[in-house]
Amino acid sequence: MRITDTADLWWKNAVVYCLDVETYMDWNGDGIGDLPGLAQRIDHLADLGVTCLWLMPFYPTAERDDGYDITDFYGVDPRLGTHGDLVEVIRTANDRGMRVIADLVVNHTSRKHPWFRSAEASKDSPYRDFYVWRSDPPPDTSAEVVFPDQEDSIWTLSEPTGEWYLHRFYKEQPDLDVTNPRVRDEIAKIMGFWLQVGLSGFRVDAVPFLLETDGTDDGAFPEPHRYLAALRSLVGRRSGSGILLGEVNLPYEQQLEFFGGADGDELTMQFDFIGMQQLYLSLARGDAGPLASALTSRPTLNPDSQWATFVRNHDELTLDKLSDDERAEVFAAFGPEERMQVYGRGLRRRLPPMLDGDPRRVRMVYSLLFSLPGTPVLFYGEEIGMGEDLDAEGRLAVRTPMQWTSGRNGGFSTAQPRKLPGPVVSGGFAPEFVNVEDQRHDPDSLLTFLKRLIRRYRESPELGWGSFTVLDQPHASVLAHVCSWDDGALVALHNLGPEPLVVPLTLEDCTADHRLVDLLQQGSTPVSDKGTAEIALEGYGYRWLRVVAADSRRLV
Repeated sequence: MRITDTADLWWKNAVVYCLDVETYMDWNGDGIGDLPGLAQRIDHLADLGVTCLWLMPFYPTAERDDGYDITDFYGVDPRLGTHGDLVEVIRTANDRGMRVIADLVVNHTSRKHPWFRSAEASKDSPYRDFYVWRSDPPPDTSAEVVFPDQEDSIWTLSEPTGEWYLHRFYKEQPDLDVTNPRVRDEIAKIMGFWLQVGLSGFRVDAVPFLLETDGTDDGAFPEPHRYLAALRSLVGRRSGSGILLGEVNLPYEQQLEFFGGADGDELTMQFDFIGMQQLYLSLARGDAGPLASALTSRPTLNPDSQWATFVRNHDELTLDKLSDDERAEVFAAFGPEERMQVYGRGLRRRLPPMLDGDPRRVRMVYSLLFSLPGTPVLFYGEEIGMGEDLDAEGRLAVRTPMQWTSGRNGGFSTAQPRKLPGPVVSGGFAPEFVNVEDQRHDPDSLLTFLKRLIRRYRESPELGWGSFTVLDQPHASVLAHVCSWDDGALVALHNLGPEPLVVPLTLEDCTADHRLVDLLQQGSTPVSDKGTAEIALEGYGYRWLRVVAADSRRLV
């Protein structure tokens, strides 16, 4: 029996919004964002149209990796609140028609986690084999580190026992050994606990590393992907409609394996890293070709699977799947200064500054995001066009306090600025120019535009459920595509160049009895008896057009 036979596939046309509680809203005035503050801002998210809230790690942490070095998988960081506060957030979100998922970070623990403290102290520790050890000096593994500016090896010597432990990320984050059945049982318990608390699933961190068996007895774990399928099954049993949204930055064919191939029984959704990187190459060139090529090369998925599309996330904006020359093109266009780049492979900037604050280009990109087949994911602050702080360390450049008002600290906190997790953005994207309060009352603001875009997206099931086809047309700067589902079809056109154009299209199964009705503005375009139409696009223009028959009773 396929999962679709019984499950609620709400995620097919969801709008996912990612935030870090620590930088979202401080309610008790101590300078740190907290869960009560988030609860007070759920209505902002509901008004925006968000249907799924993704919480970055809120667990107790040693604060080496912005919450991703966890010291207690069952806890809530006391700076952020309590379990009761978290339940109130989930209850409030559910009341507004919003599900809540959270980061599942089980590839590693903090070095200060009780498991590792015990494992490091003695080879006889019951937790010793929760981690991966070697007794002989490791070879040079500098080429394998994830953070090359921070680490020069994936092995670190532990003095108490004189052995080295494995860590793909920071040395403060020792890797768990997933080939150990006790570790796998603990992961299942962790997931079960948070599902019982009320989460609707997880964004699974670093999935390929989680299933990796290097340095272990992989004979004890011959089929890692069957374990991933077991976790999907666990979520289904405990939640019914819960999801696993996976971070898998690999070529498409390898990503297909993490979906479970034709069976579609592993990760529910995966981020389309390939499409995102080709999007930025297309933007840099003013040529839609790279993005169109990526979208058409996506493998066909089981109906129980879905792509998650995004422009920006909480991490580096990685460009690692581009060639060296392609990456240099994107760097030249959007990150020409070395301080704008990170790890030699990505950018630590937000979209509006990269596009020089040009509202035409910014809106075109978000229109494109929501028109692509898949589930769109927003990073907090994108709805108002927040910028970055290039003076912050590494990836923290895009994790600045949310800008609610034009007042002190952007309305994020009443505390002294020195007590905040980091400075509020300054310069042209400072709160006096970019904030929620002002944009709520401005009918021409980015926030108002995003609300309308999300409403139209939610009214267009073709985008989440339908088939996707790139339409032939003569302009290199234009991506024209159609999404079809059931008896509906939506045509989207986006001009990645500055020059106005007229785009000729030929639409299958369309005649003079059809018309193309604009969804983002007033008006419609006629279709000839041969199924042709001509669509005018401004420089950096965009159109969403619903195919409507003369006798249709569908509301547009």
